[in-house]
Amino acid sequence: LFFTRIEVQYPLIMLSVLFLTAVVFALAGMVNAIFAQKFDDIAIIPTFVLAPLTYLGGVFYSIALLPEFWQKVSVFNPILYMVNGFRLGMLGVSDVSLGMTYGVILGAGTILFCWCLLLLHRGTGLRS
Repeated sequence: LFFTRIEVQYPLIMLSVLFLTAVVFALAGMVNAIFAQKFDDIAIIPTFVLAPLTYLGGVFYSIALLPEFWQKVSVFNPILYMVNGFRLGMLGVSDVSLGMTYGVILGAGTILFCWCLLLLHRGTGLRS
């Protein structure tokens, strides 16, 4: 920030991916909170699901550097698309297409939204 100039290549893409990613994580957090019986249960998903997906999602490297088998496995990681969408907006480069990025993020958001509605409609985890 102080020693270099940061230039956002595609601000609308960056902001839209940032917003959609925030919505997906908010919905995932709601599902996590609905199923948690105790406060300590909330940490299970971030620890055992989210952290590995983040490390395997191309945050610190391009998936092009992975062996072919792990590249194919990474395609099923939704964090990969969120990271690459944001990377495209900031730097102008990405490992995956923009259409696929929006498709995966919107698909994940739709699935989580429907799941939240179903759980709330059933009253799962809610106290009366």
